[in-house]
Amino acid sequence: MSIGRTESGSGLRVVTERMPGVRSVALGFWVLAGSRDEPPPISGSSHFLEHLLFKGTKTRSARDIAEAFDAVGGDINAFTAKEYTCFYCRIRDRDLPMAVEHLADMFQNSVLREDDFVAEKRVILEEINVHEDTPDDLIHDLFTETLWPDHPLGRPILGTKRSIKAASRDQVRRFYRRHYVPGNLVVVAAGNLQHDQLVELLSASMETGPVRAEGPAAWNVRKAGTVPAASGRSLVKRRDTEQAHMCVGTTGLSRTDPDRFAFGVVNTAIGGGMSSRLFQEIREKRGLAYSVYSYHSMYAEAGLFGAYAGTTPGRAKEVLSILRAQLENVAREGLAVDEFERAKGHMKGSLVLSLEDPGGRMSRLGKSEISHGETLTVNQLLSRITAVTPDDARRAAERVLSQPMTTTVLGPFNKGALG
Repeated sequence: MSIGRTESGSGLRVVTERMPGVRSVALGFWVLAGSRDEPPPISGSSHFLEHLLFKGTKTRSARDIAEAFDAVGGDINAFTAKEYTCFYCRIRDRDLPMAVEHLADMFQNSVLREDDFVAEKRVILEEINVHEDTPDDLIHDLFTETLWPDHPLGRPILGTKRSIKAASRDQVRRFYRRHYVPGNLVVVAAGNLQHDQLVELLSASMETGPVRAEGPAAWNVRKAGTVPAASGRSLVKRRDTEQAHMCVGTTGLSRTDPDRFAFGVVNTAIGGGMSSRLFQEIREKRGLAYSVYSYHSMYAEAGLFGAYAGTTPGRAKEVLSILRAQLENVAREGLAVDEFERAKGHMKGSLVLSLEDPGGRMSRLGKSEISHGETLTVNQLLSRITAVTPDDARRAAERVLSQPMTTTVLGPFNKGALG
């Protein structure tokens, strides 16, 4: 597989990976703007824009955009994260010019009409209602807000009902004009295409500026801010649910931390698969939960580590006790040799399997470029994982898991009921 990269004078970056064995292309427009970039009064603006950019441009209606992709059997969608927003599609290789033209138009020329703004505000409020009615999703927002109550990374991506109701079209439009500029854009494609072909298509649809010669890079990369301290707080939120949903965790490692691969192995061993500690202890041995896992999300200055389980309310104390005991044990003693090796193998296999299709390749390239300004090859990533030693994993586990732990519980409990 060959990776191409071009940077233009405007700061726009183009990254491609050619996969000649397929007949499709996955294309993504990655914008360096996410929920952490929003002042609290306009919380949710990035996600609002994700919706509004599908509502029409100066020359195309929302229906025109939808029909163009439907007519060729393509898919187009978007998602918002804390540090970026991505608009992406998958089409046949022959339809790449159409896809580039439409996404470039949406990025540059969306009109954000007042009528569309008002209608989409109602849609987003309904989306927040759905989120609040999905406790196994909501618990993660509650956990992040409790862990980092005074940091931009602690705010919910959707915003709040209050911030969405108070938002004005002018506020969201100013956010659009400030952040949706070529210097904040990474265009990524994977599949059956030529790199120069995509660069030419973009030049025809956007003001990209000339290709940069060798020299200092002009690309915009997010600078790390103040590392958020783990609050160590606990929150029990009453909700008349059939299950108790709980998260226990703390501040993790940033995406540039040299121990990030080592802690990736630790996280996998704790809750990354069917043989992980949490799955075996809570589900297999005791039958206390259907869903139990851990995760580690990485940002510019810090990461977020959490362990989740959902269980019958009457067993909530027991499950919380097991979660905490397992995390304390790994922090104190590290991993056993067999689970360490198994976790490394799981990481490497999962990485390779996730990159078998153009969409997976495009996503990996986009996240790497917009976050790091570089792209590690699959072989380089595998080498980084292979190089992790038991001592590395022990050190990373102690660094993360010895910090104050935050606990959040959502279920039919009164404050203080779980101790």
